[in-house]
Amino acid sequence: MRAGSRVDDSALLRLVDETARLVEETVVPKSLCRVFDCTVTESELIIGGAVFKSFRLAENLRGCEKVAVLAATLGTEGDRLLRACGAQSARLAAMQAALAAKIEEVCDNVQKAVEKEYGVKTRSRFSPGYYDLDISEQKKLFSLADITKRCGITLTDTYQMIPTKSVTAFVGIDYED
Repeated sequence: MRAGSRVDDSALLRLVDETARLVEETVVPKSLCRVFDCTVTESELIIGGAVFKSFRLAENLRGCEKVAVLAATLGTEGDRLLRACGAQSARLAAMQAALAAKIEEVCDNVQKAVEKEYGVKTRSRFSPGYYDLDISEQKKLFSLADITKRCGITLTDTYQMIPTKSVTAFVGIDYED
C-alpha cells in the first residue's frame, strides 16, 4: 500500500460478504467420523494394529479409551472457487479465509455431533503434520477410517490431501461421570 492511500473498508467488507455467500452457496461438505477403542502410551496412540507415534498426540489423548477419527472436505467445489480467483490477491485472500472458516465450521459440527450422540466431551482436534505427528501418518489414518471411499479425499505421494480444503484429525473422547 502506498503512503497516504487508504483501504476502502466498504469495498473490502462487500468482497468478504460476497465471498462468504459464494462459499455457502457452492461447496458441498462431506464428513465422516468413526469412533475406535484405543490405547494411549507415553508416546503413542494405538488403534487396533495401527500405531501413531507422537508425544504431543499421546499427551492430548492421555486418559482416553476411545478416539474419534474425523475427516471433512469442502469437495472439489472449494478448489474450483480458489482457481477462479486467479491472481487477484484480495479476492484470493478472501476466498482462502472463507474456505478455511467453512472447513473449521464443518469440523466443529462433526465434533458437536459426536458429543451429542455419545453423551461425551471431546478434546481438541489433532491432525497429522501437527507438532511431532509426522504428515506421513496420514496414510495409516486414511486406511484405518477408509477415508477415500467414505469421504472422497485422496492422498498424494507427499501426503497432501485432494481436495485441498480437507481436514483429518484425531479427537479424544472423555466420558462424563
